[in-house]
Amino acid sequence: MFNPSREEVRRFFCDTWSKKLENHILTPMETIASDWMVQHPEYHSLLADPEGAVAQDYTPERGETNPFLHLSMHLSISEQISIDQPPGIKEIAENLTKKLGSIHEAQHAMMECLGQVMWEAQREGQALSPEKYLEALKKLS
Repeated sequence: MFNPSREEVRRFFCDTWSKKLENHILTPMETIASDWMVQHPEYHSLLADPEGAVAQDYTPERGETNPFLHLSMHLSISEQISIDQPPGIKEIAENLTKKLGSIHEAQHAMMECLGQVMWEAQREGQALSPEKYLEALKKLS
C-alpha cells in the first residue's frame, strides 16, 4: 500500500494544479484531482505556491480546514465510488447526489462520515471499519 508523506501529498496537488493551468497532459489520478481542485477556488492561491503549501500547518485550534486532507478525501471517495468499495457505496453516492443535487455536495456529506469513522478507528487503534462507514453513509439517504 502506498503511504505518501505530507510533503509528497501536497506536492502532488500543487504539481497537478500547475500542470492543469499549463494545459499539460494529466494522468487519470491527476485528472480526478484537478477536477476537484477546480471545484475549490478557495484553494487555488495555495496550490499555486508549493513552498508555502508544504510549510503550512493546519490545526483545529486555528479553525482551518486542511485543503490537502479535503482534496485527498475527495480522491478517496471518488475511487471508492468508481470501484464500488465498500460494496454499495456507488448506489449510496448516486442516491445522495440526487437528493442533494450535486456530486460535490454528496461527497462533502460522505466526507463527514469517512472522517468520523477514520477518527474513531485512530482513537481505538484499529483499522477502519467498512461496515461502520457504510452504516453511517446509509443514514445520509
